[in-house]
Amino acid sequence: MKERYDDVDEYIADLKNEIEGNVQCANHYYNLGLALLSKRDFVAAEDALLNAVRNSPHLAEAFVQLGGICLQRDDLDGCLRYNEEAAKCRAKFPVPWSNIAFVHLQRGEPDKAIEAVKKALKWDTKFVQAKNALATALYMKGDFKACEETCREILREEPAFAPAWNNLALALFDQRNYAGAVEAADRAVEFGFEPAEGFLEELRPCRA
Repeated sequence: MKERYDDVDEYIADLKNEIEGNVQCANHYYNLGLALLSKRDFVAAEDALLNAVRNSPHLAEAFVQLGGICLQRDDLDGCLRYNEEAAKCRAKFPVPWSNIAFVHLQRGEPDKAIEAVKKALKWDTKFVQAKNALATALYMKGDFKACEETCREILREEPAFAPAWNNLALALFDQRNYAGAVEAADRAVEFGFEPAEGFLEELRPCRA
């Protein structure tokens, strides 16, 4: 539907008109939420998405979007809760499992992250964000070789995926492969990732 519109405000206005005629249509509320998110109107988007799940309690995609809104305000508990709800609605939907893994990584819980990310990868073996979450969890556990191997697997499929280059740089540095770490960090920057400033400082002597 949205592709017929050149103006998102026109699209939003039409959706609101549709909702007035059918206040129980979860899809209209969901589409309205997405349109409002595109304008970064998080408060109105949250209201629309909550109406979507009130009218369709098993609309997993809406729960995922609500989790993303929680993340915007640094509410990890809310993000986790909504993504767990999405996973209950559709156990084979890989996105909420990957998001659950992300929350556990933010909390410094790599084992819980690995448990969740394995479920994401079970349903989508090529899910690059989930694979990168696995690499991050392995690095946090100190398994630098396994992290390196996971990153290289990602980069064989997605050679421009910058976060994997960053994780690879970290893993190589901790294995004392300093030249490789410098090269990987440079590739991360080339593809739009900003490595931590402290890590870049540690790499500077390796460039000599």
